[in-house]
Amino acid sequence: MSRYYLTTPIYYVNDHPHVGHIYTTIVADTIARYRRLCGDEVYFLTGTDEHGQKIERAAADRGIEPIKLADEVVTRYHGLWDQLGISHDDFIRTSEPRHIAGVEAIIERIAKSDDFYVARHEGWYCAACETYYTEKELLDEERCPIHETAAERRSEENVFFRLSKYQDQLLAWYDSEPSPVLPATRANEVRNFVAEGLRDLSVSRTSVDWAVPFPGHPGHTVYVWLDALVNYVTALGFGSEGAGTDGSAGASGQDLYESFWNGDGARLHLVGKDILRFHAVYWPAFLMSAGLPLPTAVWAHGWWLRDEHKISKSVGNVVRPDDLLEKFGTDSLRYFLLREMVFGQDASFSDEAFIDRYNSDLANDLGNTASRLVTLARRAGDGHLPSSRGDGPLREAAETALVDYRAAMESFAFNRALESLWKLMATANSYLVAEEPWKKIKDPAAAESVGKVLWDGLETVRLVSVALLPFLPEKAPEVLAAIGAEVPSDLSSLQWGGLPTGAELPVIKPIFPRIDKKAYLAGAAGEADSKAGKTAKPGKSAKNKPAKDGAKGKAPKAPEVLEDGKIRIDQFFDVELRVAEVKAAETVPKSSKLLKLTVDVGEEAPRTIVAGMAKAYSPEQIVGRQVIIVANLAPAKLMGIESNGMVLAAEEDGLPVLLKPSGPVANGTRVR
Repeated sequence: MSRYYLTTPIYYVNDHPHVGHIYTTIVADTIARYRRLCGDEVYFLTGTDEHGQKIERAAADRGIEPIKLADEVVTRYHGLWDQLGISHDDFIRTSEPRHIAGVEAIIERIAKSDDFYVARHEGWYCAACETYYTEKELLDEERCPIHETAAERRSEENVFFRLSKYQDQLLAWYDSEPSPVLPATRANEVRNFVAEGLRDLSVSRTSVDWAVPFPGHPGHTVYVWLDALVNYVTALGFGSEGAGTDGSAGASGQDLYESFWNGDGARLHLVGKDILRFHAVYWPAFLMSAGLPLPTAVWAHGWWLRDEHKISKSVGNVVRPDDLLEKFGTDSLRYFLLREMVFGQDASFSDEAFIDRYNSDLANDLGNTASRLVTLARRAGDGHLPSSRGDGPLREAAETALVDYRAAMESFAFNRALESLWKLMATANSYLVAEEPWKKIKDPAAAESVGKVLWDGLETVRLVSVALLPFLPEKAPEVLAAIGAEVPSDLSSLQWGGLPTGAELPVIKPIFPRIDKKAYLAGAAGEADSKAGKTAKPGKSAKNKPAKDGAKGKAPKAPEVLEDGKIRIDQFFDVELRVAEVKAAETVPKSSKLLKLTVDVGEEAPRTIVAGMAKAYSPEQIVGRQVIIVANLAPAKLMGIESNGMVLAAEEDGLPVLLKPSGPVANGTRVR
């Protein structure tokens, strides 16, 4: 068993949490849950940064004391973390006595290294960042490079830390193996910054009252980043009463500090890329000066963007999680954030992308597949799981997928880990479509073979659900219960063969009900209009559409005419394009142009589509191919056959040329 210490940044309490805050915490929780399932002893820390001018000003704007603002926001964090199922072991507040004692202890140790001196400091200061910038680092008109707000010119006497003294030690640390700063692109940025030459760092303020008093320097308070960064050891007991001269914690925290910081386990900090410099330059330099161990890794992830800007209160484009959590549940948001962002890179957030990902991956690929298999298995086995294992081709696919999953989890490639599971689900769906157990279920002679096919499909769902436990702590156990499997306490069951045979199988209920995207987006737009103070005109809706026709109960739809025949992006997204695989094809009697296709769109049952391509393709040429279809087209009858969709094709010399993905993707994948 290994020890694993894991931290998020501590979050400012100048405003309530948004998606940018919860992402890092969800990532940390996923890692913590995975490491626990692997058998590690994990200590997971999060908390709040409550000192500094930013909080002081936010409280003053509301006419309250800073501690009252902090208490209010901390209550909100606790509630949200509970709602999200965050499994942290501790929540540190920098206003707590245990933390302040630790700050004083590390300052004492740095002072003994003769790394403090007093001098006048003048420069450009961003209150939102709580830091100074050089003119070279600022944007035009002296604006902060992070928040793009105007920096202030300041001059005051400060205590300085001899940061320049640790330049060579920091460079040597960056070059150690394995790399302590990740990903590699961020490590290169940090190394280049340090290699260009470090200036000593101002670590006190005389203009900020809401802060820790600086020991030995009356009238000075501790720079918020020297204060805040120390939380990673104060939460473990460093600086508590009776702390040892070697930096060990006092009696109350001795075991935690010795186990998780002074020990030989992992010490991982997860941070946003905008605060990497503080964690990969200032923090290790403080620790070097204090004679304390360094982190084993600092991982910097990208930003969530909206309108190409980082989501933040300062920019004014925050995404609050409340509405999404209320309507769609905790795990759906967790899944979207972890699947959509390549860890270490930026990603864009939109309600539309969230709904598309939910419907495609959760409602369709996982929810519908589990439902289809359970329903068929109950019919075939009189309410019980199949009585024998299949161990067919899905076994090899599952074993390959699980190797990829574990490798991705070890490298924090969460999107790749999820992709490996969804590729396995796609393989299972293709296998089911090929075997067509629903057609043989009433044939007594086929009972054994049908049972084996269904057992293999359900075992695949079990493996995927076990692997999803760190990602979907609420819904993954529901899927396991729905297929008659137990929720494991570790990952030893993450191998083929764990599904029981012959056990009673409960009636399955919808686990991920499909979202009506059009209705939700229309409702969200209406709420936005309402919040903006807009009111509908008499006889018209809030979107200024004509009143409903009393005869049919529907509003006449008059498409907006744009220049050059163009359409709006929302009109394009009304058309739902999906990847489908042609499982069977046959000519349509009395027609020289039409083929009747059976296609798998990743749904519970295949669809029938009638397509005008018989003059270019024979049935044998198109079976097994993936095509693009319009999936939300109203059904139409052609030559007496109901067609549920349209296959897309280009036209050359009057003949169709099928469109297809450049490589294999899961059936039902949205094209956009």
